[in-house]
Amino acid sequence: MATASSKTAGKTAAKSSTKTPAKSATKTAARVAPAAVKKAKGLGRGLSALLGNDINVIEDLSRDEKTAEQLPSSVPLSQIRAGKYQPRTQMDEAALNELAESVRSQGIMQPILIRPIAGDQTEKYEIIAGERRFRAAKLAGLAEVPVLVREVADENAAVMALIENIQREDLNPLEEAQGVKRLIDEFQFTHEQAAQAIGRSRSLTSNLLRLLNLAQPVQNFLLQGQLDMGHARALLAVDSATQIILANQVVARKLSVRETEKLVNSAGQSKSQPKPRAANRDVERLEEALSDHLGTRVSLKMGSKDKGQLMIDFHGWEHLNALLEKQGLGNILES
Repeated sequence: MATASSKTAGKTAAKSSTKTPAKSATKTAARVAPAAVKKAKGLGRGLSALLGNDINVIEDLSRDEKTAEQLPSSVPLSQIRAGKYQPRTQMDEAALNELAESVRSQGIMQPILIRPIAGDQTEKYEIIAGERRFRAAKLAGLAEVPVLVREVADENAAVMALIENIQREDLNPLEEAQGVKRLIDEFQFTHEQAAQAIGRSRSLTSNLLRLLNLAQPVQNFLLQGQLDMGHARALLAVDSATQIILANQVVARKLSVRETEKLVNSAGQSKSQPKPRAANRDVERLEEALSDHLGTRVSLKMGSKDKGQLMIDFHGWEHLNALLEKQGLGNILES
């Protein structure tokens, strides 16, 4: 005998193939999507230039009138796989279970955006946007989900996945930084293009990328939500070993960002080194430009008579090799 929940799931699956639910899904999509599209349009003047025709994929859900191609269809969950460009590395299990309960009772209100993939007989599609809905549907026991199928190039799929998560405003800063770094490393985006693509200022994008220069244990704290971006930026002022020591203190004592800044300043003053040079905006701008170019922390220490030191941070031999290759010196360590 079928239970109430199985009847509900069965009705949800059955409705997706009828004409009336298609209209309902269309209305729902049109109702939900405009805010997201409005935000997408505000993601930088260069976004349409970066995505080309694929910008229309983001806008599809906002159109009141849809062609047959634009209407959501249903695809079995077994034929869909998670997107390889998903920037989120952690999902809140409690929130996911809550979403699954909603899916059991209401179905999926907004289609999942997918693209066809070749070379796999079982999984025929890959998610571009909507992995939380996909996971919730699995937990809810649905057999199929409403989808929009679009042909999208790899680099645009990466941008769209990143944008969707940023729009939801709960993407961890480190995950966002890793997504931006992927656009730069894998798809040769400039820093300016990456900033335009995610709707961030160039300076904020640079600050995000600097989070990747944190020592790994500190990055883990940030990823787990035990530190926020303000804490992380303060800790970037010290070397990796000191970052780890101070980060543990910050987490254990639950220090505020202001208290963390004071702790970092105290650690810097306690070292048996000359006092830091007075702030020099020209030097800071040069440090920022070099850090952006190399994708790692760069420090300039000016001495007397225009002499000084240039220090470039690296975290292991692979990272050093990558930095050398950027300067056309990739074979030095092998020779």
